[in-house]
Amino acid sequence: MKKVIIDTNFILSCIRNKIDFFEEIKLMGMEILIPKQVIDELKRIHNSKKKLHFRENAKVALKILEKNSFKKIDLKQKYVDKGLIQFTKKNQNIIIATLDRELKMKIKNPKLVIRNKKKLEII
Repeated sequence: MKKVIIDTNFILSCIRNKIDFFEEIKLMGMEILIPKQVIDELKRIHNSKKKLHFRENAKVALKILEKNSFKKIDLKQKYVDKGLIQFTKKNQNIIIATLDRELKMKIKNPKLVIRNKKKLEII
């Protein structure tokens, strides 16, 4: 089974665009990996003084994570991006779900992206 590791901005963009990323990824036949650091980042956003819509999207994301099954992993890095780069270098067969332009350039693995604000696609 293919595996996909999901970044914070991917989750928040799916929430903003009303994409059921759990269902879409499962239909693609992939196992979902979400780093502990991503969950921590969502909690920080939810509890921050950022604009209300950012906090609300983070709250919805955390509720969605509670209701769905996925494999929680530890990147063993303080910074999510550095951890994702290291993890994907060690696991070349992992697909990364991110919208971060810099991260996409640094990581050679296949990417799962949002197309036309409504569907997921592997590139």
